[in-house]
Amino acid sequence: MEAKHESVLLTEAVEALVLCGGDTVVDATLGGAGHFAALLAQLSSDGIIVGIDADPEAVERGRAACAADHRPARPTAHLVNDNFRNLAHILERLGIGSINGALFDLGWSGYQIAAPRGFSFQRDEPLLMAYGQGGETAADLVNTATEVELADLIHGYGEERFARGIARAIVAARSKERILTAGALVDAVKAGTPRWYHNRRIHPATKTFQALRIAVNDELGALREGLSAALSALVEGGRLAVISFHSIEDRVVKDLLRGAVAAGLGSFVPKKPIVPTRAELLANPRARSAKLRVFERSTQPADNRSSFTPSTRYLTYA
Repeated sequence: MEAKHESVLLTEAVEALVLCGGDTVVDATLGGAGHFAALLAQLSSDGIIVGIDADPEAVERGRAACAADHRPARPTAHLVNDNFRNLAHILERLGIGSINGALFDLGWSGYQIAAPRGFSFQRDEPLLMAYGQGGETAADLVNTATEVELADLIHGYGEERFARGIARAIVAARSKERILTAGALVDAVKAGTPRWYHNRRIHPATKTFQALRIAVNDELGALREGLSAALSALVEGGRLAVISFHSIEDRVVKDLLRGAVAAGLGSFVPKKPIVPTRAELLANPRARSAKLRVFERSTQPADNRSSFTPSTRYLTYA
């Protein structure tokens, strides 16, 4: 499959950060490096940009974007192969005490979909689903978790109505042979769902694959930690922009930022999320579920700022 990626809400996200040439900005999710290249172009020789991704191939795309910037005076660029949950440690290691802006694009790039890691249910490939190298894979999870654990995971992270039936079918399938490929998992999902469910616009395995991907990469835990670190590092007047693509991660983002607002740390700008234009939706249907939320760090002191703590009320699979 040919790799292709179009950055979603590119102009809106970059403009939302209102950067100046000498600012320090974090692109916490390099992905296809589209946002990174646009942010890089906003900075002058006094600026600093930090690009982060757990996928080493994404980091290389960031390097290519830097190499393509032929300005004689370019900003300082730090490219880091790590999970954005470690943002606080990354900034400390780089000697960066504060930032003017941070962008989190929570969608997965076309390059990840094209990579043979089991992210796509359209091809029969190894069932990995891990963004980085090593660690637990989706195959490990589907072959070791109990039926109850699988059902809770698929329902909690995928909001799948047939989670119990799918979990039952996975356990039945693996009792005969380990489920090691995306195709084998799709077969199990179809066996655990009614036939009419297979003929809808959305593929019947979509929510199950989403749930496993979130669990394997601990996406919600990483998201809470990464956003909390970004909020702590923002200077007064600095902005945090987050692009989410499904309701589960968007609830985490909204809940955490609302907590920051309640603690007097800042406010949403604007109050409602920014969504793609009709023109973008026609050009890139993948953008249809995207929401951009922007938070601006308060320039006014607040007595209750220290009371802010990230929410932990969302399901975390263990």
